[in-house]
Amino acid sequence: MSPPPHNPRLEELAARRWRVAAVLTTATLVSYFGFILLVAFNKPLMGQQLTPGLSWGILLGALVIFISWALTGIYVRWANNHYDKALDELRR
Repeated sequence: MSPPPHNPRLEELAARRWRVAAVLTTATLVSYFGFILLVAFNKPLMGQQLTPGLSWGILLGALVIFISWALTGIYVRWANNHYDKALDELRR
């Protein structure tokens, strides 16, 4: 079996995909571990009530979930609008 032919446009597309995925993954990890570190080291802040029944911990926990959904949506939108179209053009 011979190796696939060298295609600089395909390599650039793969590198761009990797960069987008790395940025979005980093943002997800920062929000997640930031939340975990706040829970671990600043319990008084996380337990502080904003309104009755709603603390900073609950609000930030929900925000982490929302950020993860939003970042996933950003990636799916980018992949559908840019990556898949560029890959289809390369296949022709």
